[in-house]
Amino acid sequence: MTTGTFRSLRTPNYRLWASGAIVSNVGTWMQRTAQDWIVLTQLTHHNATAVGIVMGLQFGPQLLMLPLSGFAADHLDRRKLLLTTQATMGLLALGLGILTITGLVQLWHVYVFAFLLGCAAAFDAPARQTFVSELVGEADLSNAVGLNSTSFNAARMIGPAVAGVLIAGVGTGWVFLINAVSYAAVIVSLCLLRVDQLHRSARAVRTRGSLVEGFRYVWHRSDLKSVLFMLLFVGTFGLNFPIYISTMSVTAFHAGASEYGLLTSIMAIGSVAGALLAAQRAKAHVALVFVASAVFGLGLAVAAVMPTYWLFGGALVIIGVSAQTFTTTVISTVQLSTDPAMRGRVMAIVMAIALGGTPIGAPIVGWVADTFGPRWALAVGAAAGLVAAIIGLRYLTKYRQLRVRMDGRRIRFSIDNGEALSESL
Repeated sequence: MTTGTFRSLRTPNYRLWASGAIVSNVGTWMQRTAQDWIVLTQLTHHNATAVGIVMGLQFGPQLLMLPLSGFAADHLDRRKLLLTTQATMGLLALGLGILTITGLVQLWHVYVFAFLLGCAAAFDAPARQTFVSELVGEADLSNAVGLNSTSFNAARMIGPAVAGVLIAGVGTGWVFLINAVSYAAVIVSLCLLRVDQLHRSARAVRTRGSLVEGFRYVWHRSDLKSVLFMLLFVGTFGLNFPIYISTMSVTAFHAGASEYGLLTSIMAIGSVAGALLAAQRAKAHVALVFVASAVFGLGLAVAAVMPTYWLFGGALVIIGVSAQTFTTTVISTVQLSTDPAMRGRVMAIVMAIALGGTPIGAPIVGWVADTFGPRWALAVGAAAGLVAAIIGLRYLTKYRQLRVRMDGRRIRFSIDNGEALSESL
């Protein structure tokens, strides 16, 4: 098997996809930053609960539309489905941008657009995740997932910083319009793909009850159940970075839009590093999901007590590495261990858990930030990471006979099939 951190880029179709995705991802992160900022500082008076409601409306459809979105990813042409969802999200960004520039935008407008964007993303996310296997095939799937995460988080490093400067200079409306234009890049890349070179697997057979087959499949897999329960806790209460960073910026450090954008970009440095490490791994392991969740929880706990802006930023780097390692490893583990005919429905469940828990967790975390302060909101996320680690440890000790030992600067895991896993501290 070909090795190398960037080996998937040797595939022409993947290069096209990656080039369009990086542009669109930068625009997406610019919009996320502007959306949170306009809600927190222009449409409300530092109301973190309102930010949590926006997050809930944007990610709630991932859960509400789970049967339909998973069914679509397994039964429809994924390239055509992505063309539709990407065009829809671009039009929504355009609409919100026009409302903002004309001065007509109100909080309820943001709520509506967040919900509609979430509906489009509910179909986009599982199709996009499973489409990667059509671009590179099974041999390089883990690498391609890691590179996708690298692109997403490199954009997270660039987009918020650019958005912060633009918000301060020309206003949030132009950020939304720029994001609308950025969707053209991924749409063009999808149109230019060499369809005859896609690694398409057989589509799932449409049978009565096929919508719930994904749930049955997961329920009978102890490894998938454990990973998804870990994701449930981290996704619901831990991955609420817009609330953590915006409230710490405004309330704890009294910072402006550019400083807020910079903090998000600082965390993305760690996320990019975590994604690159994931791209180097030939395989994904439940043991690494356990380690990442433990480090994630500890990182949030450290961030909660940081007294200065820059020390808080340093803690965000650790959080970025661990969060990205966690999410990328979960996605790779699930995709590589799931039957191809079930992959779309199982990935829809993954995305629904990762993002669908936000309607529950984000308002709660926002309320905690408003009532007790942003540092306590970080503590909630830290507790979620540690609970996830306990779930992972239980699975590894019960089903995999995990043994842990130190070897210089590395932690080594030995599991019941005699395979040795090692990850740098």
